[in-house]
Amino acid sequence: MRIIAGQFKGRKIDFPEHIRPTQDKVREAIFNTLGQDFKGRVVLDLFSGSGAMGLEALSRGAKNVVFVDIERKCNLFVKSNLESFGDRLDKSQLVEIYRQDGFHAITIAAKRKRRFDVVFADPPYHKGLAKKLLKTPDLDDIVPPYSFLVVEHAVTDNLDFEPKDSVFKLYKESEYGKIKVTYFQMRP
Repeated sequence: MRIIAGQFKGRKIDFPEHIRPTQDKVREAIFNTLGQDFKGRVVLDLFSGSGAMGLEALSRGAKNVVFVDIERKCNLFVKSNLESFGDRLDKSQLVEIYRQDGFHAITIAAKRKRRFDVVFADPPYHKGLAKKLLKTPDLDDIVPPYSFLVVEHAVTDNLDFEPKDSVFKLYKESEYGKIKVTYFQMRP
C-alpha cells in the first residue's frame, strides 16, 4: 500500500496485520471526489488504523491532520509512517495522534471547539459503528457548513440515514465490491 499523490507519492504505508486498510483504488476515488488539493484543510482521521487517509491528506497539503484510534499498535504504525517522511514534512503542517475511542474524541473536539474541513471515518465493519457515528450528538459541532464526513463501511451495513432529520445531506455513495463509501456534506 502506497501514498497515491502529492509530495509523498509512492511512499510505502505500513499497517498492522489485523486491520483492513483502505485500498488504494478506494482512497484514489475518495480524493477524486473531494478534490486533489488539500492545501489549508484541517482533517480528522477517525478509526485511523494505519492512518492511510490522513497520510494521503498530508501528502496533498493538509494544514492539520488529527489521527484517532483506540489501539496503541495502530497509533505506533501511524507514528512510524509519519517518521518515514523524515524532514520532508512541511514544518507548517500540524500532526496530532490520539489513542482514544472515536466517539469520545468527537465529544472532546466539540468541547475544544475544534472544526474539521473533512472527517474520514472507517470504523470496524459489522458492528453498527458507522450507524452510531451518524447519531453522535457532537458530530455536527465539529463539521462546519459545506464540510465533509466520509464514512467507509460494509455494503451490508445499513446506516439508517434519514436526510430530513439530519444536519448532513447525502452527497454521494460509491460501492467497491464489499466496501461502500458514503459522503455527507454539512448543510449551510
